[in-house]
Order: sequence, then structure tokens, then C-alpha cells
Amino acid sequence: MTIRKILLVDDHPLMTEGLRQLLDSQAGLSICGIASSAQQAIALVESTAPDLVITDLTLPGRNGLELIKDLSSTHPELPIIVLSMHDELLYAERVLRAGGRGFVTKNSPTERIIEAINCVLGGGVFASAAVTKHLLQAMLPGKSSAKPCFPLERLTDREIEVFELIGHAKGNHDISSQLGISPRTVDVHRAHIREKLGLEDGSALTRHAIRWVEVGMINS
Repeated sequence: MTIRKILLVDDHPLMTEGLRQLLDSQAGLSICGIASSAQQAIALVESTAPDLVITDLTLPGRNGLELIKDLSSTHPELPIIVLSMHDELLYAERVLRAGGRGFVTKNSPTERIIEAINCVLGGGVFASAAVTKHLLQAMLPGKSSAKPCFPLERLTDREIEVFELIGHAKGNHDISSQLGISPRTVDVHRAHIREKLGLEDGSALTRHAIRWVEVGMINS
């Protein structure tokens, strides 16, 4: 039997241990390494030559989307799946555009995670029915997303992360800690987001971010 090697990238030890136990119980799958940052992941890709990378989006330093772009450039044949708690309707398209091959939420049943792994290892692309519907609707002329129509495509990947955390009522200190950036950098991102979305002040930004997250939860 061919053993497919999987590299896990997540800075939460409980999450990686749970994934290790899950994948070690599957015939033909083996964990070849665990990285807690994008920098470690890139080094382990070189030293372990995995058949698949499973990464979170929120990582210290460079985030998961930046990691996907880096690996897609240096190892275009290496499939990558995102396993994250982030809103899939906000991030799945960005993941696919960056070069990822699948997106699964961390609260998915274990059967779905295994299904995604087998699909991507088999050469496919994995996304939920909700994401597939969302992407197809976006391609239809005259159709609009169920979410409020803000120009979120103007935001950078990091700004999208900050925007979503604001929508979850996180303050600057919490955002700074979770993303591994300084509070000053959070302030800069907030200012750029307000400017790009045409919002008059911080209160308007918070209202719109919370509304976006709430609508996403209703429609997920």
C-alpha cells in the first residue's frame, strides 16, 4: 500500500494532536511533520517532501494564505487544504485563487475532513455545497451574493482577517495577539479597511463587520 505523507500546519497543539490521531487511524495516510508557522512549514516541505499540506489560515507571522501563495510558487504540484474556523464564504475563494485545493471548517465532522483529503489527493478540488453555490452564483450575470455588497475584494488577505475579527467583536488587543502583529499595525489595517470600504469612522467599520459576520452565520 502506498503511504501518503501529510504535513500539518497549525499553532494550536490540541488541534494538531487531534488531527494526528485522526489521520494515523486511516490506512494509507501518515503525518510526516507538524509546523506551527509558515516559516517552519516551508522548511518541512523541503525536508519531508509531503504529498499534501493541511494548514490553518491564522498563523504567527505570515498567514496561511501567504503560505499557500509561497508554496504554489515553489511547489506548484503540492496540493494544499485549508482547515480553519474562518468564514468559508469569505475565505474559500481566496484560498482557491491563491493555489489551494480545498477548504474545510474545523467544526466539520471527521468524515468530511477525510473526504476532503481523499478528494484532493485524488487530484480533485474540495469545497462545501454552500461555497460551490456561492461561487457559481457569483459567475451568473445579474446575480449578487447573499451577503452585503461591500467591495471586500479590494482588501488584502491580512485586512480580510482583521475585518472578520472586528466582526466577531474582537478589540485591537485581541486581534494583535491572535494575528501576531502589533496594536499599531492593527490600527493601520483598520484605517486602510475604512478607506477601501468607504466607511466614515471606526464605529461604521464595526457595524458593517458585525453585520457581515452575522449574515454569513445565518446563511452558512
